[in-house]
Formats: sequence, structure tokens, C-alpha cells
Amino acid sequence: MYKLTEAISFRLTQDLSKSAAITYDNMRSYYEHYGVGWQESKILEQIVDLDNWDILCDGQLIGALRLSFDGDSCWLRDLQIIKDFQNKGIGRAVLAEAKRRAEEPGAYRLMLKVFKISPAYRLYDKFGFTLTNEDDRFYYMELNVS
Repeated sequence: MYKLTEAISFRLTQDLSKSAAITYDNMRSYYEHYGVGWQESKILEQIVDLDNWDILCDGQLIGALRLSFDGDSCWLRDLQIIKDFQNKGIGRAVLAEAKRRAEEPGAYRLMLKVFKISPAYRLYDKFGFTLTNEDDRFYYMELNVS
């Protein structure tokens, strides 16, 4: 397992187009499975007004974290890790950072939705998110943060 204590860092997103490309590369199979016609340009439109963070490993861009705030709730809008860095414990470290960032302005819960066919569901479940709802495509989950 990759040692994470000092290797993972975050910065405000420097290139939204590159960040959108990471999302598209990771999510393309889900979009195709569910017939969602999104491209990088559509993703870019959707993320421009979010709190966007680059995820770095030893200074290398490896993913994206996106949050939005709605009253006393924080939405985890995106957690993307490029494939070569998946399944190394990084997602758990990023969730801990998302929880911390949700707590700062006083949100009491961190909410998300995840495609039902996504293995990320297991990550969220193990981290402590609880299932609150579902539809034909998504599980809706939340975590109390305060």
C-alpha cells in the first residue's frame, strides 16, 4: 500500500479543462452504460461554479475533489482519482479531507450520489456514509460531520 501521510496534498484547481478530462476519463463507462451524453465540455460547464481542488501525490496531479455548499449541507460533487492511483487508500484520505472542508464553514452533513454500478459505493460505505435514498441510477448517501 502507498504511504499517504505526506504524499497527498490539495490545491485550488489550476486547470479546469484538465480536471474535467480526468472526470470524463473515469466516468465515461458509466455515462455510456446509462446513456448519458456528457462530454468534457458539459462537465466543464457543470464544475465551473463549484469548489474545485486538485489532488496531488508527491506533487503530481492525480485527481479532483469538488464540493458545493447548500445551507447546512456540503455536497461531495466529485471525487476522481486517475486509474493508476486507485485502490491505494487515496480515496479514503480524500474523503477525510472532504469531511474536514465540510466542517470548516459549519456544515453538519456531507452528501453525495454515486452510480449504482460504481465500485466507489463500497469506499463511501466503509468510510461511514449511510444510504438515504436510491433511484434507477444512483445511491444517495450522507455522512454526519459535526
